[in-house]
Amino acid sequence: MKYFIIAGERSGDLHGSNLIKAIKNADSNAEIMAWGGDYMQEAGAKISKHYRELAFMGFLEVLKNLGKILGFIGICKKEIEAFQPDALILIDYAGFNLRIAKWAKKNNYKVFYYISPKVWAWNQGRAWSLKKNIDRLFVIFPFEVSFFKKYDFEVEFVGNPLFDAIANFQPASNFLEENKLTNRKVIALLPGSRKQEVENMLNLMVATQPHFPDFQFVIAGVGNLPRSFYEPFLNEKITLVIDQTYDLLSHSTAALVTSGTATLETALFEVPQVVCYKTSNISYQIVKMLIKVPFISLVNLVAEKEVVKELIQKDLTFGNLCDELTKIIRNSEFKERQIRGYKEVKLSLGEVGASEKTGRRIVEILNIKQNQ
Repeated sequence: MKYFIIAGERSGDLHGSNLIKAIKNADSNAEIMAWGGDYMQEAGAKISKHYRELAFMGFLEVLKNLGKILGFIGICKKEIEAFQPDALILIDYAGFNLRIAKWAKKNNYKVFYYISPKVWAWNQGRAWSLKKNIDRLFVIFPFEVSFFKKYDFEVEFVGNPLFDAIANFQPASNFLEENKLTNRKVIALLPGSRKQEVENMLNLMVATQPHFPDFQFVIAGVGNLPRSFYEPFLNEKITLVIDQTYDLLSHSTAALVTSGTATLETALFEVPQVVCYKTSNISYQIVKMLIKVPFISLVNLVAEKEVVKELIQKDLTFGNLCDELTKIIRNSEFKERQIRGYKEVKLSLGEVGASEKTGRRIVEILNIKQNQ
């Protein structure tokens, strides 16, 4: 059978790659075309558009690039029509994928959604759109099941794909030597994967280094940004690793993390963290009006309480960042409380196998349809 998969971000590319492997295990004749990235290509998909071309962050930037985004949507529709897939599989990336889903359903494509848009966080009315335009929704957080029940929408909780990614992770035996790191304790800086995130976060993150001279600070860079972009932030005490975030976390004592998937990844590695978030004032004021949840980090949302400190917008100051970093490094009671919270989060997220389960279910559903 033929599958067209759309992932517009780095994390979607990673989870999409594991989904592709699962589909191929269940359907030996699978032909897969995708909008995604390097991980999905390595897993066997033919990539026609890389996610780095699609990464627009914040309301203001989306508005500035609306013409380009609409153009991409038009291109994507034409590619789907030309490919004629048995299944269209959408991975997160709500603004783009919800538009594609609406069009696809009208044109009688079978539409699956893996990793639901965060409609529970803001603009909850989009849940009706999902119910109307999606044949099957696979969710990765247990609280999403009860959320969608309010809309009479039965969804499948498959567990969290980060367990898959971490289970497949093979630590590099020479990580420290290869990256010219010493045996001093590491503070990891995870500024995000988009240029705008890095610009907003990294200046403040690296500014804390002189207050923690006993530690080596290491930036988790990403390959979709050029190395030259990070160079202004580097010196003899602040180093950079590219596409080695899990290796870095496995060697870290603490971390400063931009809100997003990385907060949950850091928790699963049981690294104490401070969550950071800052965007343009216009974007923030819009988000503030729309947001419907009490936290922004996935760790706290899953726990339904504060496990990690969130420094958001005006609270993300040099002084606050130093104070919170000091707590998770120096205060053993504070650190242990955070680790206990992490363990509770792990228990609620299920087990390894989310991508395998989702891929198998998609193939099963398609086979049932064909045999009817």
